Amino acid sequence: MRPLIDDDPVGRVRSFNRLVTQRIGALDDAFLSRNRPLGAARVLWEIGPEGADVRALRERLDLDSGYLSRLLRSLERDGLVVVEASADDRRVRTARLTAAGAAERTELDRRSDDVAASLLDPLSEAQRSRLVAAMAEVERLLTASMIRVAVTDPRQPGAREARDRYFAELGRRFPEGYDATAAIQVRDDDLTPPAGLLLLATLRGRPVGCAVAKVHEGGWAHAKRMWVDESVRGLGLGRRLLTTLEDEVRGLGVGVVRLETHAALHEAVGLYRSAGYREIDPFNDEIYAHHWFEKTLEPVVGDDAPTA
Repeated sequence: MRPLIDDDPVGRVRSFNRLVTQRIGALDDAFLSRNRPLGAARVLWEIGPEGADVRALRERLDLDSGYLSRLLRSLERDGLVVVEASADDRRVRTARLTAAGAAERTELDRRSDDVAASLLDPLSEAQRSRLVAAMAEVERLLTASMIRVAVTDPRQPGAREARDRYFAELGRRFPEGYDATAAIQVRDDDLTPPAGLLLLATLRGRPVGCAVAKVHEGGWAHAKRMWVDESVRGLGLGRRLLTTLEDEVRGLGVGVVRLETHAALHEAVGLYRSAGYREIDPFNDEIYAHHWFEKTLEPVVGDDAPTA
């Protein structure tokens, strides 16, 4: 007999997944006794009262386009959903709830509340508090695991959006405001390998973070635009972006990373110091900088080391 909880992390995750899918009814063909599986019920709920762009729906749920199309067709056959071209752009397909679909979504909400209550009712007050706190922590960690970080073309729309949101936040946080044209400029070509790179972090297809680096002669890289959206702060994404950036520029032959930051960005200052960056004299004339940092990267050793 398998132990209730496996000793290895992968085994524990699998055991948790089996328990949760059974307890919430995900194994049933008729989720919440509504004659449709969990996938279709979830799509119906996600469309919501305002409707949803099918592409955004696919990204939000991380579903294969073919599978989502089949789910939407089944909901259309049941008279719950209408999928049509957007009035603003005929190339964009939008899913909307019919009156029957809205009523079904309301019923799903009610039954989902009942299932949630059934998880809590058998427990003592102390156990309920522990379970809810544990669920909140699991949700945060699972969210962190869903964030994707990848080298991205700086001309890509998501990269542009991340840049603009980063600039907007600097404008809100700097006492003197922020004028991107007055800062040290970084061109798209500077962020295209091997001249440099841009890392983009996305969650459910939406940009939630970025970092860039420009490679200079002499084997050093200038890191800039370290940004993490407020909605995902506290999940370790800033450190993940910084570590990934270091790994990527090391692959471009970089041995030293330098960066600067504003005094108002106290969390960034703390991150750099805790990540092994030491404060140095100014190496540029960035008008929005109060701190300049440098870190010597450890060389790659073993099988991963580049060959001459």
